[in-house]
Amino acid sequence: MDLTSSRRFFLKSTAVTATALTFKPFYILNAKPKANGEIVGHGTHKYRVQQGWGNLDSSQFPVNNCHEMVQDSKGRLIMIGDEVKNNILVYDRSGKLLESWGHEYPGGHGLTLWNANGEEFLFICDPNLGKVFKTDMKGKVLLTIEHPSKVGAYKPEMNFKPTETAIGPDGTIYVADGYGSQWVLRYTKEGEYIDKFGGPGDEEHQFATAHGVAIDSRNKSNPTVLVTSRVHNSFKRFSLDGKYLSSIFLPGAFVCRPVLDGENIYAGVCWSRLKYLNQTPNSGFVTILDKNDKVISNPGGTKPEYRNGQLQVMVQEYHDLMHCHDVCIDADKNIYICQWNARKTYPLKLERIS
Repeated sequence: MDLTSSRRFFLKSTAVTATALTFKPFYILNAKPKANGEIVGHGTHKYRVQQGWGNLDSSQFPVNNCHEMVQDSKGRLIMIGDEVKNNILVYDRSGKLLESWGHEYPGGHGLTLWNANGEEFLFICDPNLGKVFKTDMKGKVLLTIEHPSKVGAYKPEMNFKPTETAIGPDGTIYVADGYGSQWVLRYTKEGEYIDKFGGPGDEEHQFATAHGVAIDSRNKSNPTVLVTSRVHNSFKRFSLDGKYLSSIFLPGAFVCRPVLDGENIYAGVCWSRLKYLNQTPNSGFVTILDKNDKVISNPGGTKPEYRNGQLQVMVQEYHDLMHCHDVCIDADKNIYICQWNARKTYPLKLERIS
Protein backbone atom coordinates (compact mmCIF):
# COMPACT_ATOMS: atom_id res chain seq x y z
CA MET A 1 0.00 0.00 0.00
CA ASP A 2 1.30 3.47 -0.97
CA LEU A 3 1.92 5.72 2.01
CA THR A 4 2.15 9.01 0.17
CA SER A 5 2.42 12.13 2.30
CA SER A 6 1.62 15.76 1.67
CA ARG A 7 1.30 18.76 3.96
CA ARG A 8 0.78 21.55 1.50
CA PHE A 9 -2.97 21.08 1.51
CA PHE A 10 -3.18 21.68 5.23
CA LEU A 11 -0.94 24.73 5.16
CA LYS A 12 -3.50 26.38 2.92
CA SER A 13 -5.90 26.52 5.87
CA THR A 14 -4.45 28.43 8.78
CA ALA A 15 -7.55 27.87 10.88
CA VAL A 16 -7.32 24.11 10.57
CA THR A 17 -3.57 24.16 11.14
CA ALA A 18 -3.95 26.28 14.24
CA THR A 19 -6.51 23.86 15.60
CA ALA A 20 -4.22 20.91 14.92
CA LEU A 21 -1.27 22.62 16.58
CA THR A 22 -3.20 23.27 19.76
CA PHE A 23 -4.82 19.86 19.92
CA LYS A 24 -3.07 17.58 22.43
CA PRO A 25 -4.14 13.98 22.01
CA PHE A 26 -0.98 12.51 23.54
CA TYR A 27 -3.12 10.11 25.57
CA ILE A 28 -3.47 8.17 22.33
CA LEU A 29 0.10 6.93 22.57
CA ASN A 30 -0.34 5.40 26.01
CA ALA A 31 -4.01 4.47 26.08
CA LYS A 32 -4.95 0.92 26.99
CA PRO A 33 -7.16 -1.08 24.62
CA LYS A 34 -10.79 -1.23 25.69
CA ALA A 35 -12.68 -4.46 26.18
CA ASN A 36 -14.77 -6.15 23.52
CA GLY A 37 -18.36 -4.90 23.76
CA GLU A 38 -17.29 -1.27 24.19
CA ILE A 39 -19.82 1.30 23.01
CA VAL A 40 -18.50 3.62 20.31
CA GLY A 41 -20.01 6.39 18.22
CA HIS A 42 -22.03 9.49 18.94
CA GLY A 43 -25.58 10.82 18.97
CA THR A 44 -27.99 8.74 16.92
CA HIS A 45 -25.22 6.47 15.61
CA LYS A 46 -23.81 4.40 18.47
CA TYR A 47 -22.54 0.84 18.23
CA ARG A 48 -21.34 -2.11 20.30
CA VAL A 49 -17.99 -3.50 19.18
CA GLN A 50 -17.99 -7.21 18.30
CA GLN A 51 -14.35 -8.15 17.91
CA GLY A 52 -13.93 -11.62 16.43
CA TRP A 53 -17.21 -11.54 14.50
CA GLY A 54 -15.56 -12.79 11.31
CA ASN A 55 -12.83 -14.99 12.81
CA LEU A 56 -12.07 -18.20 10.92
CA ASP A 57 -9.56 -21.03 11.06
CA SER A 58 -6.49 -19.26 9.72
CA SER A 59 -4.90 -22.55 8.66
CA GLN A 60 -7.74 -23.09 6.17
CA PHE A 61 -8.92 -19.55 5.42
CA PRO A 62 -6.03 -17.17 6.08
CA VAL A 63 -6.16 -13.42 5.60
CA ASN A 64 -3.41 -10.90 5.17
CA ASN A 65 -5.11 -7.53 4.65
CA CYS A 66 -8.91 -7.35 4.70
CA HIS A 67 -9.49 -4.66 2.13
CA GLU A 68 -13.15 -4.21 1.19
CA MET A 69 -16.61 -5.69 1.66
CA VAL A 70 -19.94 -5.45 -0.18
CA GLN A 71 -23.38 -6.96 0.42
CA ASP A 72 -25.30 -8.69 -2.36
CA SER A 73 -29.06 -8.88 -2.86
CA LYS A 74 -29.20 -12.08 -0.79
CA GLY A 75 -27.66 -10.31 2.21
CA ARG A 76 -24.35 -12.13 1.88
CA LEU A 77 -21.26 -10.18 2.94
CA ILE A 78 -18.47 -10.53 0.37
CA MET A 79 -14.94 -9.53 1.36
CA ILE A 80 -11.80 -9.19 -0.71
CA GLY A 81 -8.23 -9.45 0.55
CA ASP A 82 -4.75 -10.00 -0.83
CA GLU A 83 -4.24 -13.56 0.43
CA VAL A 84 -4.20 -15.75 -2.69
CA LYS A 85 -5.28 -18.87 -0.80
CA ASN A 86 -8.72 -17.24 -0.66
CA ASN A 87 -9.03 -13.74 -2.08
CA ILE A 88 -12.79 -13.77 -1.54
CA LEU A 89 -14.52 -14.73 1.70
CA VAL A 90 -18.32 -14.78 1.76
CA TYR A 91 -20.03 -14.48 5.17
CA ASP A 92 -23.57 -14.49 6.41
CA ARG A 93 -24.53 -11.85 8.97
CA SER A 94 -23.79 -14.14 11.90
CA GLY A 95 -20.15 -14.36 10.80
CA LYS A 96 -20.45 -17.88 9.35
CA LEU A 97 -18.37 -18.56 6.25
CA LEU A 98 -20.54 -19.48 3.27
CA GLU A 99 -17.90 -19.86 0.58
CA SER A 100 -14.45 -18.77 -0.52
CA TRP A 101 -12.72 -18.41 -3.87
CA GLY A 102 -9.99 -16.54 -5.73
CA HIS A 103 -6.29 -17.36 -5.99
CA GLU A 104 -5.16 -14.96 -8.70
CA TYR A 105 -5.27 -11.51 -7.04
CA PRO A 106 -2.00 -10.90 -5.12
CA GLY A 107 -3.04 -7.31 -4.51
CA GLY A 108 -6.79 -7.90 -4.16
CA HIS A 109 -7.99 -4.45 -3.09
CA GLY A 110 -11.11 -2.86 -4.56
CA LEU A 111 -14.48 -4.65 -4.60
CA THR A 112 -17.62 -3.15 -6.10
CA LEU A 113 -20.97 -4.84 -6.63
CA TRP A 114 -23.09 -3.84 -9.62
CA ASN A 115 -26.72 -4.86 -9.80
CA ALA A 116 -27.66 -4.60 -13.48
CA ASN A 117 -31.44 -4.97 -13.55
CA GLY A 118 -31.38 -7.90 -11.14
CA GLU A 119 -28.18 -9.53 -12.40
CA GLU A 120 -25.21 -8.98 -10.11
CA PHE A 121 -21.53 -8.63 -10.96
CA LEU A 122 -18.32 -7.86 -9.08
CA PHE A 123 -15.55 -5.46 -10.07
CA ILE A 124 -12.16 -6.34 -8.58
CA CYS A 125 -9.18 -3.95 -8.55
CA ASP A 126 -5.68 -5.35 -8.15
CA PRO A 127 -3.05 -2.58 -7.99
CA ASN A 128 -0.27 -5.17 -7.92
CA LEU A 129 -1.36 -6.54 -11.29
CA GLY A 130 -2.41 -3.12 -12.55
CA LYS A 131 -5.78 -4.40 -13.77
CA VAL A 132 -9.52 -4.23 -13.13
CA PHE A 133 -11.65 -7.35 -13.54
CA LYS A 134 -15.39 -7.67 -13.95
CA THR A 135 -16.55 -11.10 -12.77
CA ASP A 136 -19.72 -13.01 -12.13
CA MET A 137 -20.62 -13.85 -8.54
CA LYS A 138 -18.53 -17.03 -8.66
CA GLY A 139 -15.41 -15.27 -9.92
CA LYS A 140 -15.54 -15.98 -13.66
CA VAL A 141 -13.78 -13.08 -15.41
CA LEU A 142 -16.04 -11.37 -17.95
CA LEU A 143 -14.07 -8.19 -18.71
CA THR A 144 -10.55 -6.93 -18.00
CA ILE A 145 -9.37 -3.30 -18.01
CA GLU A 146 -5.61 -3.07 -18.46
CA HIS A 147 -2.99 -0.30 -18.53
CA PRO A 148 -4.51 2.90 -19.99
CA SER A 149 -1.56 3.30 -22.36
CA LYS A 150 -3.19 0.58 -24.46
CA VAL A 151 -6.00 3.00 -25.31
CA GLY A 152 -3.86 6.15 -25.44
CA ALA A 153 -4.97 7.51 -22.07
CA TYR A 154 -1.55 7.21 -20.36
CA LYS A 155 2.03 7.25 -21.49
CA PRO A 156 3.56 3.78 -21.19
CA GLU A 157 5.85 4.85 -18.34
CA MET A 158 2.97 6.09 -16.16
CA ASN A 159 1.96 3.92 -13.22
CA PHE A 160 -1.46 2.30 -13.22
CA LYS A 161 -2.40 0.84 -9.85
CA PRO A 162 -6.21 0.92 -9.64
CA THR A 163 -7.74 0.82 -6.19
CA GLU A 164 -11.50 1.22 -6.71
CA THR A 165 -14.35 1.29 -9.19
CA ALA A 166 -17.86 2.71 -9.26
CA ILE A 167 -20.62 2.07 -11.77
CA GLY A 168 -22.73 4.97 -13.00
CA PRO A 169 -26.49 4.93 -13.65
CA ASP A 170 -25.90 4.16 -17.34
CA GLY A 171 -23.25 1.50 -16.65
CA THR A 172 -20.27 3.81 -17.07
CA ILE A 173 -17.27 2.35 -15.21
CA TYR A 174 -15.24 4.78 -13.08
CA VAL A 175 -11.75 3.54 -12.17
CA ALA A 176 -9.78 5.32 -9.43
CA ASP A 177 -6.04 5.00 -10.02
CA GLY A 178 -5.36 5.66 -6.36
CA TYR A 179 -1.92 4.11 -6.00
CA GLY A 180 -0.82 5.04 -9.48
CA SER A 181 -1.13 8.28 -11.44
CA GLN A 182 -4.09 9.80 -9.57
CA TRP A 183 -6.66 9.95 -12.35
CA VAL A 184 -10.23 8.72 -12.42
CA LEU A 185 -10.79 7.04 -15.77
CA ARG A 186 -14.17 6.51 -17.39
CA TYR A 187 -15.07 3.49 -19.50
CA THR A 188 -18.29 2.34 -21.15
CA LYS A 189 -19.99 -0.70 -19.67
CA GLU A 190 -18.33 -2.69 -22.45
CA GLY A 191 -14.90 -1.51 -21.27
CA GLU A 192 -14.20 1.06 -23.98
CA TYR A 193 -12.23 4.09 -22.78
CA ILE A 194 -14.08 7.44 -22.65
CA ASP A 195 -11.89 9.97 -20.83
CA LYS A 196 -10.27 10.80 -17.49
CA PHE A 197 -10.37 13.57 -14.88
CA GLY A 198 -8.45 14.73 -11.82
CA GLY A 199 -4.74 13.98 -11.86
CA PRO A 200 -2.08 14.52 -9.18
CA GLY A 201 -1.79 17.80 -7.29
CA ASP A 202 -3.20 20.03 -4.60
CA GLU A 203 -5.76 21.93 -6.66
CA GLU A 204 -9.39 21.38 -5.75
CA HIS A 205 -10.05 19.16 -8.78
CA GLN A 206 -6.89 17.09 -8.24
CA PHE A 207 -6.06 14.14 -6.01
CA ALA A 208 -3.47 12.93 -3.54
CA THR A 209 -4.20 9.21 -3.20
CA ALA A 210 -7.46 8.88 -5.13
CA HIS A 211 -8.23 5.81 -3.09
CA GLY A 212 -11.97 5.41 -3.55
CA VAL A 213 -14.84 6.35 -5.83
CA ALA A 214 -18.61 6.00 -5.45
CA ILE A 215 -21.81 7.23 -7.05
CA ASP A 216 -23.87 9.48 -4.78
CA SER A 217 -27.49 8.95 -5.85
CA ARG A 218 -29.15 10.47 -2.79
CA ASN A 219 -30.42 13.23 -5.06
CA LYS A 220 -32.00 10.92 -7.62
CA SER A 221 -32.45 13.69 -10.16
CA ASN A 222 -28.80 14.72 -9.96
CA PRO A 223 -26.39 11.87 -9.12
CA THR A 224 -22.74 12.79 -8.67
CA VAL A 225 -19.37 11.08 -8.29
CA LEU A 226 -17.57 11.15 -4.93
CA VAL A 227 -13.81 10.56 -5.08
CA THR A 228 -11.53 10.05 -2.09
CA SER A 229 -8.43 12.24 -1.89
CA ARG A 230 -7.01 10.53 1.14
CA VAL A 231 -3.89 12.60 1.79
CA HIS A 232 -6.07 15.70 1.51
CA ASN A 233 -8.44 14.20 4.13
CA SER A 234 -11.26 14.86 1.69
CA PHE A 235 -14.00 13.59 -0.53
CA LYS A 236 -14.26 15.53 -3.78
CA ARG A 237 -17.51 15.75 -5.70
CA PHE A 238 -17.76 15.71 -9.50
CA SER A 239 -20.52 15.58 -12.08
CA LEU A 240 -20.99 12.26 -13.85
CA ASP A 241 -18.89 13.57 -16.74
CA GLY A 242 -16.02 14.58 -14.45
CA LYS A 243 -16.50 18.28 -13.77
CA TYR A 244 -15.37 19.35 -10.28
CA LEU A 245 -18.18 20.60 -8.03
CA SER A 246 -17.10 20.76 -4.37
CA SER A 247 -15.05 19.18 -1.58
CA ILE A 248 -15.87 17.70 1.82
CA PHE A 249 -12.91 18.39 4.12
CA LEU A 250 -12.50 15.90 7.00
CA PRO A 251 -9.51 17.17 8.97
CA GLY A 252 -7.55 14.45 10.72
CA ALA A 253 -9.19 11.62 8.77
CA PHE A 254 -7.34 9.72 6.07
CA VAL A 255 -10.58 8.42 4.61
CA CYS A 256 -10.96 5.43 2.33
CA ARG A 257 -13.86 5.01 -0.09
CA PRO A 258 -17.22 6.67 0.58
CA VAL A 259 -19.98 4.12 1.20
CA LEU A 260 -23.51 5.41 0.56
CA ASP A 261 -26.36 3.92 2.58
CA GLY A 262 -29.72 5.63 2.88
CA GLU A 263 -29.13 9.31 3.54
CA ASN A 264 -25.67 8.76 5.05
CA ILE A 265 -22.08 8.49 3.88
CA TYR A 266 -19.89 6.04 5.81
CA ALA A 267 -16.14 5.59 5.48
CA GLY A 268 -13.29 3.77 7.06
CA VAL A 269 -10.48 6.02 8.26
CA CYS A 270 -7.11 4.39 7.61
CA TRP A 271 -5.13 6.77 9.84
CA SER A 272 -5.89 9.68 12.09
CA ARG A 273 -3.48 12.51 12.85
CA LEU A 274 -1.61 13.84 15.83
CA LYS A 275 -0.46 17.28 16.85
CA TYR A 276 1.84 18.13 13.95
CA LEU A 277 -0.35 16.75 11.16
CA ASN A 278 1.63 13.53 10.95
CA GLN A 279 0.04 10.15 10.32
CA THR A 280 -0.42 8.18 13.53
CA PRO A 281 0.70 4.54 13.24
CA ASN A 282 -1.90 1.84 13.91
CA SER A 283 -4.74 4.34 14.16
CA GLY A 284 -8.13 4.49 12.51
CA PHE A 285 -11.86 4.81 13.08
CA VAL A 286 -15.13 5.12 11.14
CA THR A 287 -16.73 8.40 10.17
CA ILE A 288 -20.42 8.97 9.31
CA LEU A 289 -21.87 11.97 7.47
CA ASP A 290 -25.49 13.04 7.22
CA LYS A 291 -27.52 14.06 4.17
CA ASN A 292 -25.94 17.52 4.34
CA ASP A 293 -22.40 16.05 4.32
CA LYS A 294 -21.83 16.96 7.96
CA VAL A 295 -20.04 14.50 10.25
CA ILE A 296 -22.47 13.26 12.90
CA SER A 297 -20.61 10.32 14.45
CA ASN A 298 -17.10 8.87 14.57
CA PRO A 299 -17.28 5.30 15.89
CA GLY A 300 -13.84 4.68 17.34
CA GLY A 301 -12.91 8.34 17.01
CA THR A 302 -13.44 11.59 18.85
CA LYS A 303 -16.83 13.30 18.83
CA PRO A 304 -17.21 15.56 15.78
CA GLU A 305 -17.12 19.24 16.64
CA TYR A 306 -17.90 22.22 14.45
CA ARG A 307 -16.75 25.74 15.34
CA ASN A 308 -18.13 28.57 13.25
CA GLY A 309 -19.15 26.00 10.69
CA GLN A 310 -15.66 24.47 10.48
CA LEU A 311 -15.12 20.83 11.37
CA GLN A 312 -12.29 20.42 13.88
CA VAL A 313 -9.52 17.84 13.73
CA MET A 314 -10.72 14.30 14.45
CA VAL A 315 -8.52 11.56 15.93
CA GLN A 316 -8.79 7.98 17.12
CA GLU A 317 -10.26 7.30 20.57
CA TYR A 318 -11.05 3.54 20.65
CA HIS A 319 -7.67 1.89 20.32
CA ASP A 320 -8.57 -1.61 19.20
CA LEU A 321 -9.18 -0.38 15.66
CA MET A 322 -6.29 -0.32 13.20
CA HIS A 323 -6.28 1.15 9.70
CA CYS A 324 -10.01 0.89 8.94
CA HIS A 325 -9.90 0.29 5.21
CA ASP A 326 -13.57 -0.17 4.36
CA VAL A 327 -17.03 -0.54 5.85
CA CYS A 328 -20.18 -2.37 4.80
CA ILE A 329 -23.66 -1.54 6.12
CA ASP A 330 -26.37 -4.20 6.49
CA ALA A 331 -30.16 -3.86 6.54
CA ASP A 332 -30.17 -3.24 10.30
CA LYS A 333 -27.53 -0.52 9.93
CA ASN A 334 -24.81 -2.57 11.58
CA ILE A 335 -21.31 -1.80 10.33
CA TYR A 336 -18.71 -4.37 9.27
CA ILE A 337 -15.11 -3.14 9.22
CA CYS A 338 -12.24 -4.42 7.08
CA GLN A 339 -8.81 -3.48 8.43
CA TRP A 340 -5.49 -3.16 6.60
CA ASN A 341 -2.14 -3.95 8.20
CA ALA A 342 -3.92 -5.04 11.36
CA ARG A 343 -2.01 -8.18 12.34
CA LYS A 344 -4.01 -10.31 9.91
CA THR A 345 -7.28 -9.80 11.75
CA TYR A 346 -10.62 -10.78 10.24
CA PRO A 347 -13.50 -8.32 9.78
CA LEU A 348 -15.24 -7.08 12.92
CA LYS A 349 -18.78 -5.89 13.49
CA LEU A 350 -20.23 -2.76 15.06
CA GLU A 351 -23.75 -3.58 16.24
CA ARG A 352 -26.09 -0.59 15.96
CA ILE A 353 -27.68 0.24 19.31
CA SER A 354 -29.10 3.74 18.66
